[in-house]
Amino acid sequence: MSTLMPGAFNRALPALAIDARVRDALAHGAWVAFNLSGGKDSGASAHAVSGLLDRMGHPRDRRIAVHADLGRAEWETTPATVEAIAAHIGVPLIVVRRGAGDMVARWEQRFANGKTRYEALETYNLIGPWSSSSLRFCTSELKAQVIGPELARRLRGQTIISVIGIRRDESRRRRNTPVSKVDSRFAKPGNRHGTRMMLWHPLVDWAADSVFACHARGGVPLHEAYHVHGATRLSCRFCVLASLHDLTASVRAPANLDHYLHLVGMEAVSTFSFQPARWLADVAPDALPSELGAAIDLAKRDASERRALEASMPPDLRFVKGWPPRIPTLAEAAVIADARAPILARHGLRALYPNAAAVRDRFAELVALKRARRA
Repeated sequence: MSTLMPGAFNRALPALAIDARVRDALAHGAWVAFNLSGGKDSGASAHAVSGLLDRMGHPRDRRIAVHADLGRAEWETTPATVEAIAAHIGVPLIVVRRGAGDMVARWEQRFANGKTRYEALETYNLIGPWSSSSLRFCTSELKAQVIGPELARRLRGQTIISVIGIRRDESRRRRNTPVSKVDSRFAKPGNRHGTRMMLWHPLVDWAADSVFACHARGGVPLHEAYHVHGATRLSCRFCVLASLHDLTASVRAPANLDHYLHLVGMEAVSTFSFQPARWLADVAPDALPSELGAAIDLAKRDASERRALEASMPPDLRFVKGWPPRIPTLAEAAVIADARAPILARHGLRALYPNAAAVRDRFAELVALKRARRA
């Protein structure tokens, strides 16, 4: 059930993208770290790059694979798929995890922190639990910020090339992805150990058909999400950036049902939909127990009320960098206090600033703190 088009198997695969920076590093004995997610792109890039490295005479004992485990958010078969890909290319595998908890814990932590800040009037609007296209915990906190330090520690003093399976045709945000770039996040230039890190995107010019063809021709293990359930992409079981097609494919997998219900439960408790324009609950409403279905109906009504209440507050006081921009008038503070009251009550939070005077005093305190920090 892959998206491989008829005839694609017979076409020649595109050349891998490689530039002078990568060639020079390889010529001087750089380590190559294959970042494996279990998805089709990381599997194809690992296979294709391994073949290229063999032809270039790069030593196999300077190659390693690394996988960042997202915990409950991962498909159950992802760990086995990653292990199979690492075995296929013949390199040892390192599995790393975020010490503060998995992807679901990060979402739960974000909402708990958001409620605490909202109660303390440190934010203008209540913040929901979910990540977004501009705030991607999975690729930052749970992957890059875990993998990078681990590689820098294990391979201290070495040049490390991280192979990432990113393609330009995946999204508008990736259209300008370079073939390679220096990665100074975890090894600053001139660091005392002499560690150098870079990212290599060898599949930037490939299309999905070529990726699937690479798996088929090379016998590269392919995740069940594609060939069993018909997904076009693999990420978490349920991704905040996934299409309706891929969300539906995921919920068809029996092993994903409990996780689906857990996330829908988070929607019900938080009153925030999993995606800005879609409730995860609506992907498979027939799978919801009646009690959870009723909780979602209530959450949708409360979400609509919350948005209306927040829209009623003075627009020029909305959260911006360096918030708050000014102290509200007493009349504006009364509007803010009235809008916050039902939202605080809905989430069992204390009304620490219940009236106009208290809200205005709190803004004055926050403005003074901001000025003190600047000073």
